[in-house]
Amino acid sequence: MTWLADVSRAVTPGPTQQVMGYPSLFLLVLVGALVPVVPTGALVSSAAVVAFHQTTPFPLALVFVTASLAAFLGDAALYWLGRRGMRSKNGSRWLEAIRSRAPEERLAQARGKLAEHGVAVLVLSRLVPAGRIPVMLACLMAEWPLRRFARGNLPACLAWAATYQVIGIVGGSLFAEPWEGVVVAVVLTVVISAAPGVWRRVRAAG
Repeated sequence: MTWLADVSRAVTPGPTQQVMGYPSLFLLVLVGALVPVVPTGALVSSAAVVAFHQTTPFPLALVFVTASLAAFLGDAALYWLGRRGMRSKNGSRWLEAIRSRAPEERLAQARGKLAEHGVAVLVLSRLVPAGRIPVMLACLMAEWPLRRFARGNLPACLAWAATYQVIGIVGGSLFAEPWEGVVVAVVLTVVISAAPGVWRRVRAAG
């Protein structure tokens, strides 16, 4: 759980720790956008918990800006790499990674919703667990230019950062000690992330 320690240091009062911590949060969220295995929602919620316990409002604002900017740049970089793969005869490992995380059923749903609702689907995809990659692949298959994707993805990243920050603020408000709030925030984000998959399995079993 070293990433939790990094995030906790991101919003501690010491200026030296702040200088080291916010870049760590930025890099972790950026890497999580490029390689969707890092729990970026839990990162943002955990950072928000610790920021909530500070006496000034600036740590919360800095967490929001850092997380949303890192998510936006990471998504843009992954989309750009995906577009290069689409244009290449042999594809690319980045495009293959995107495709491997977009089951055919989810991709078909994403393509239908994208054709019907356009940019609004991008905003929702960032808020739905495991919804980002199928919609991104649908945008690639629809040959959206990077600029169009970026315009829709900016509000998506802002909404995503705000949502997980609220989860962290709720967790932080329940306990006097920041680490207790971090545990609650992580549990909440894990439950939110796992709920859609559990619901799909329940429906399939029924």
